[in-house]
Amino acid sequence: MDLNLRDIRAFVTVANAGNFTRAAVRLHLSQPALTVQIRRLEETVGARLFDRNSRSVALTQTGRELLPLLQRSLDDMERVLRDARALGEGSSGTVRLACLPTFAASALPDLIQMFRKRVPQAQFQIRDVVASTVNALVRNEEADIGLTGGDTFDAALEVLVEGADRLVVVCPKDHALARKRRVSVSDVAASPLVLTAQGTSVRSVVDAALEQAGCAPDIACEPTYMMTAVAMVRGGLGVTILPATAREVLAERDLVARPIDDPSFVRPIALIKKRGRTLPRVAEDFVALIAKRMK
Repeated sequence: MDLNLRDIRAFVTVANAGNFTRAAVRLHLSQPALTVQIRRLEETVGARLFDRNSRSVALTQTGRELLPLLQRSLDDMERVLRDARALGEGSSGTVRLACLPTFAASALPDLIQMFRKRVPQAQFQIRDVVASTVNALVRNEEADIGLTGGDTFDAALEVLVEGADRLVVVCPKDHALARKRRVSVSDVAASPLVLTAQGTSVRSVVDAALEQAGCAPDIACEPTYMMTAVAMVRGGLGVTILPATAREVLAERDLVARPIDDPSFVRPIALIKKRGRTLPRVAEDFVALIAKRMK
């Protein structure tokens, strides 16, 4: 017979109370029910734990030796139960999120701060990577949820929320495009372009939009990161196309962003999880918060 948490709690309570009646009251049990639990524990360990008479109860030598051991076990098991309950209720736990760098550097910090006001014990593991890697991390269960770009997903992924990022052209303040309120596709194609590398979600949208418009762009360079693209624009190598929400766009005083007058320059974004997998409660609650921001 295995040790039972209720029987251990009964033993520790009787030992501390020094009386079956007081212990029964503390445990909200009848005295006969408490006696049954003590006897069951004694049968499990194979020894008497208390010497009883009509007026008092005292630990046997075996009981005295077991008390500190079972007290520690009880404390450990109750701590595990509290932690498990907190995880189930979403009052603690870890959100494992893979996301686009644009999201990580713009909306995500505020969302985490907002969430932690409601769930102070929440922890976050953030992987800011390109869209294809976001998908792979969620598929391989290295992340529970992912904020990704593009509109192609395999059957292993489930889309929880959909949204969109409008792309803008970014150029120096003294560039000819900066004088326009809206920029046409032909204007974009006529300028040397600094585009993020092949395989990024922004590049896929830009390539498809330019091809649809029948434009053959002059690509000056293809950095991996948006920050590098902005630095190259600042250095006079051309103009770039980035999401309007990108921190790199908002933080540059010497550069301006102009909308592109073509609906094709929109990057679909989606919040995803692995199909058939149950999210931790804390991750479910964070998904709900992201969903409000994406609407």
